[in-house]
Amino acid sequence: MLVILCALVALGACQRGSGATPSGFDGDRALSYIRTVVDFGPRVPGSEAHRRAGDWIAAQMRERADTVIEQRWKHVTAKGDTLPLRNILARYRPQATERLLYVTHWDTRPVSEMAADPARRSLPVPGANDGGSGVGLFLALGDLLKKTPPAMGLDLLFTDGEDYGEFGPPEVDVLLGAKYFADHLPSADYRPLYGVLWDMIGDADLQIDQEENSVEGAPEVVSRVWETAAMLGYSQFFRPQTRPPINDDHVPLLRKGLRVIDVIDIDYRYHHTPDDTIDKVSARSLKIVGDVAWKLLQ
Repeated sequence: MLVILCALVALGACQRGSGATPSGFDGDRALSYIRTVVDFGPRVPGSEAHRRAGDWIAAQMRERADTVIEQRWKHVTAKGDTLPLRNILARYRPQATERLLYVTHWDTRPVSEMAADPARRSLPVPGANDGGSGVGLFLALGDLLKKTPPAMGLDLLFTDGEDYGEFGPPEVDVLLGAKYFADHLPSADYRPLYGVLWDMIGDADLQIDQEENSVEGAPEVVSRVWETAAMLGYSQFFRPQTRPPINDDHVPLLRKGLRVIDVIDIDYRYHHTPDDTIDKVSARSLKIVGDVAWKLLQ
């Protein structure tokens, strides 16, 4: 813990010395990547759209990262269905011992239980923001990283099966990719300095609060991210207030001892509805979050 804190202090000192310069992150390009992945159709595990979208993400990251690892497994649900799942791990400087971890999920929910119209609740969620915005963020970051590799090791983890079942309580058939990764780390001694989960970060009305599990589990990482956003002039979007805990992909990783926090705009009016479509995602919001994500890597 002391080593991690010292490393974060050193990283923060370097960051403050570099100034709040524009990142070059392209929000419009990130949006175009989301449009492509949404065009495959809802990425419900076991569907053809899910398979094709996963193939596309893996191929795109092979063009951008040093190494891409696919973790593939089958999950038997509480109802007895077998789901083919895969995490996609894009690694930069894979031999480096000092590493950062970024996480997002790429799957979509099979039902829209939050739809106002009961007749639409059985429809799958298109997942432009919820499951798509993080994909766009990572691919656009990959464009920058291809030109300017990170100073230390970096892992971009696309998790699968995050949104399949019920968040409960009781929790059933959710956070599947994060749980699998937590139990199948790249190495036995894998301990990144810190990690950030980026989830639903494309909402046009961007309001990201500090999530309680993150504040309790890795407060120094929350401080670092929010201070970085403030330095870039984004305090109105990264608000210094705590909201109730959210059960998300960072939770299994925190339980494994990885210091991962959740950056999420949970107040998204189209959450778990058939209206989570590409027109609800903002290039400006992607640019704001992309600037912060990129600055953290400097």
